[in-house]
Amino acid sequence: MPTTESASARYAAIDDWSTAELVDGIVESQFTAIAAVSAARAAIARAVDAMAARLGDNGRIVYLGAGTSGRIGAQDGAELPPTFNWPYERAITLMAGGPGALLHAVENAEDSPTAAAEGLDALELTPADAVIGLAASGNTPYVVAGLAHARQRGALTIGIVNNPGGKVGQAAEIEILLETGPEFLAGSTRMKAGTAQKVALNAISTAVMIRLGFVYRGLMVEMRPTNAKLRERAVRMVVSLTGADDAAARAALEAAGGVIKLATVMLLRSLDRAGAEAALAKAGGNLRRALA
Repeated sequence: MPTTESASARYAAIDDWSTAELVDGIVESQFTAIAAVSAARAAIARAVDAMAARLGDNGRIVYLGAGTSGRIGAQDGAELPPTFNWPYERAITLMAGGPGALLHAVENAEDSPTAAAEGLDALELTPADAVIGLAASGNTPYVVAGLAHARQRGALTIGIVNNPGGKVGQAAEIEILLETGPEFLAGSTRMKAGTAQKVALNAISTAVMIRLGFVYRGLMVEMRPTNAKLRERAVRMVVSLTGADDAAARAALEAAGGVIKLATVMLLRSLDRAGAEAALAKAGGNLRRALA
């Protein structure tokens, strides 16, 4: 039996615990999730370097999962475009049971041995793509079959699991094992296992974007300022990066169409928009190189 499905003697009487004890126990259990991710740091770093080397200008990040694991993958992918201006078409989630399963459970969908391969074939995978399969049990048929198929197509395959010795890890080129053990509620992998998966994906996607040059001086310089809060954040970034005053930063951003990197190059290199666009293009879009 997978450890995530087993019952812990420590939690056998939780239905008799006080509310304060319940909250303490649930919160305490989450520390195990962080410890499990910490123990997997080396595998996570290997995945980051492999992805950064593959993705280039056209590679896609494909998340593959069922149930809680699939939803956690979808959340990570959904954050990449607004945070890093990563193209929506390059952050894809394949969910067992289809998009509707993100909100409503689809029974038996995770047991399909063919659905993932069909979805991946529709994407026309290439060796530039990276497929991340998530499965707390480590044996979800949908994820196992999808990773095996993606690997045959030459894509990079990464398996994130919470139990050792599963077929997901065997199917993937890189296995990231997050041993979270028994859940506070036996089998409820939305808890510790889900937390560990979320933290691991945060580490992977953020580190990959940094390796690819989407971050400069710790700032999200590729961010899309799509609302009032983000527009003010963009102004603060330009002020911080250039030393310009608030009015100059706003004027540069307006002239740059809201593009933080463009406004920064315009101010620091005293260029008009066309000149700054040329400088960034020559630098492959990398702000650090454009300013060097």
